[in-house]
Amino acid sequence: MTPIDSILARLLALHPKRIDLSLDRIERLLDALGHPERRLPPVIHVAGTNGKGSTVAFARAMLEAAGRRVHVYTSPHLVRFNERFRIASPDGGKLVSNDELAAALTECEQVNGSAPMTVFEIETAAAFLLFSRHPADVLLLEVGLGGRLDATNVVEKPLVSVITPVSLDHAEFLGDNLEGMAAEKAGIIKRGVPVVVGPQQPEALAVIERRAAALRAPLHVAGEHWNIHREHGRLVYQDDDGLLDLPLLKLQGRHQFDNAGVAIAALRASRIDIPQSSYDAGLVRADWPARLQLLAQGRLSALAPTGSELWLDGGHNPDGSRVVAAALGDIEERVSRPLVLIVGMLATKDSAGFLRNFAGLARRLIAVPIPRQEKSLPAETIAETAREVGIPADTREDLKSALTAVVRMDLHPSPRILITGSLYLAGEVLALNGTPPD
Repeated sequence: MTPIDSILARLLALHPKRIDLSLDRIERLLDALGHPERRLPPVIHVAGTNGKGSTVAFARAMLEAAGRRVHVYTSPHLVRFNERFRIASPDGGKLVSNDELAAALTECEQVNGSAPMTVFEIETAAAFLLFSRHPADVLLLEVGLGGRLDATNVVEKPLVSVITPVSLDHAEFLGDNLEGMAAEKAGIIKRGVPVVVGPQQPEALAVIERRAAALRAPLHVAGEHWNIHREHGRLVYQDDDGLLDLPLLKLQGRHQFDNAGVAIAALRASRIDIPQSSYDAGLVRADWPARLQLLAQGRLSALAPTGSELWLDGGHNPDGSRVVAAALGDIEERVSRPLVLIVGMLATKDSAGFLRNFAGLARRLIAVPIPRQEKSLPAETIAETAREVGIPADTREDLKSALTAVVRMDLHPSPRILITGSLYLAGEVLALNGTPPD
């Protein structure tokens, strides 16, 4: 166990509920720490159900291409806890070191004492300490869960608030209807602060619009105030400030066009001035692990059938699988291969809704448990659900044996394999493959 793991284990004992949405505890701790959240660089605050991480990745890449120093706070991590904290530097930023992170967490732990505090709250306080002590031009701040009562929502006056697509997820914490979910996300909107809104279902958009109107927050809504689309092998972004002719993205999938558009709209609404060349360079460079990531090298990829493609995506809700299935359909049109899914999911997720989007596209599914996750859905339950939605399915005890099973299928041409269903599973894949995020 590393020093950071030891600290996190101690912190978990302070408030064993891993998720307990409230601002009271974090506000008390930040007060005791001298309010580091008031000494942050200008903040772009990002909430939503899907696309938050990719939107942040695009914004970071474009800002850094313009020479800006950028702090980034995201969650969850995939392999190492440090991934949540990216510290700005002139050469593009880096993950916080073990020693500096341990020191910040320890400082928060000592100031907090034995008072109740969730791990996310204390890690957010540690993030604010770290970011307040390093110079930067911008902080990209991703909401952990929801928005209204998320620990990041203590920031009083961001440059811009961003709401990516809202859909049903985490119903046990945020409610089981879209309007309620959208209201939680819209809780990050601040009086007079511009709000950039990604593509939304009408019910969600209506909630966001009402909240913005009540706070006189200027709206920048996808499809109304800005749009982005592919045209003649390029991307075209347009808003009231003009048109940008842009290159195609490194990240795969049509849904990433919208995420890139949200990021561009956020930068333009924030009035951060960057040249056209930085938009171009950032979109080409932007990367976000476990989002339709092609694993061309590594220990796991070596176990896949010769000549096959091994893809990884951390999607875990129906909207996430819908956009991934659409992206795989586009790839299939270019190069046809049989698709095999390797799926592990948590019991708290809508497995039928998730898998239904792959019906008619996937040749076969192999279900696996997620290691070290007590809420992992049994592999046989996933397989039964897959069969119910029309996907032939088997089970295996782990990822390596699942890949061995794909080899034994002897598919021709060599298959396209997608490992998906959970960010926790994605983290296991990257660790086993020897290709963790950096």
